[in-house]
Amino acid sequence: MTVVPLTADRFNDFIDLIQALADYERLPRPDAAAIERLRGDALGPQPRFEAALAINSTGRAVGYATWFHTYSTFLARPTMFLEDLFVRDEARESGAGSKLFEHVRALGAERGCGRMEWQVLDWNTLAREFYNRRQATWMKDWLLYRISY
Repeated sequence: MTVVPLTADRFNDFIDLIQALADYERLPRPDAAAIERLRGDALGPQPRFEAALAINSTGRAVGYATWFHTYSTFLARPTMFLEDLFVRDEARESGAGSKLFEHVRALGAERGCGRMEWQVLDWNTLAREFYNRRQATWMKDWLLYRISY
């Protein structure tokens, strides 16, 4: 299993994985306009996020991660925010998730981030167990709020 940065030639693999995540989370798949925004935001001259793919021994993309930086004024350091970490069902337990997670964690450390954060759906026990095995702390005293535009 190898982790490679998202490139234009692997963009369709990336979209297939996002669609698989949408199905897994029972959410609508991105429409054509969203896919074009993803392309520009990932591969344009000023990327808004970064992404990597987990590639198996046959060359198939079986997982992906996306991340970007936020900032902690209390730490006076950037925070690595892991937006998505997804591995196809058939590739779970292959090490793909661990490789992707460790890739993003290592980038955060290399870039001087003070911490790494992410969100997990409350019903997703597989993901919660995955993060617990990595000694992640559930921030139960923080509540997620959202305004949609």
